[in-house]
Amino acid sequence: MNMTETWRFIAFEKHDPAYNMALDEALLNWHSEGKIPPTIRFYGWNPPTLSIGYFQQLEKEIDMEAVRRHQLGFVRRPTGGRGVLHEHELTYSVIVSEAHPDMPQTVTEAYRVISEGLLEGFKKLGLDAYFAVPKTADETAALKNPRSSVCFDAPSWYELVVEGRKVAGSAQTRQKGVILQHGSILLDIEEDKLFDLFRYPSERVRERLQKQFAKKAVAINALRETPVTLEEASKAFHYGFEKGLGIKLAPYTLTREEDAYVAQLAKTRYATAEWNERR
Repeated sequence: MNMTETWRFIAFEKHDPAYNMALDEALLNWHSEGKIPPTIRFYGWNPPTLSIGYFQQLEKEIDMEAVRRHQLGFVRRPTGGRGVLHEHELTYSVIVSEAHPDMPQTVTEAYRVISEGLLEGFKKLGLDAYFAVPKTADETAALKNPRSSVCFDAPSWYELVVEGRKVAGSAQTRQKGVILQHGSILLDIEEDKLFDLFRYPSERVRERLQKQFAKKAVAINALRETPVTLEEASKAFHYGFEKGLGIKLAPYTLTREEDAYVAQLAKTRYATAEWNERR
């Protein structure tokens, strides 16, 4: 890029699960209609929420009793991937046209380019993060066939890792010529709570999966001497996306009309049983 391009930035705010997914979709729609430039958004979840991937089978994989017992929100994402507990985290989304000159054509490569922003953010927090690329045919095959419903269980192509463990989980969808990538940057993780939310063939299987998970995934605050606040994390990743993507971020607040559109989409889609329970 010769001229630094300016993208829009929507600063961290907590919303309910349906609104969060509706806003990501609304940004995708507006960008596809040429109403807004590429946009990056940071957000949180109120209440803490279990989100599941677009293709997941609710009945088979999720223990809704446990979701209610832990007083969690619940929503199905428009992106693939597996179950994520959104609680102690900074969630990000990136909305950019597939035709953007800096976006590679393939999902995997576009994922890597966008994730450069995450990489720089982790470095800013003093973590030695890097991209994991599967080295063997076995590893590549394992990516196509994840064994568990839990998102952080499998490092996928270009997953960000620190000391061999996954530090961010992201998912991508492409609709209307636009890429939407969103993901979780974990500050802390309550493993027992997370593992309560899924169904297992037996208690033994749960124990095994939970043990494996602890070896594969890690939250930022487990890697640092001093814990990171949400504010510090927001600053670091704001810097990271500007540096990693070579852009400037200009703050933006939704207009009243935009907000009403999002609320309506949340109500008619992401808050409905048809959407959330449909598989």
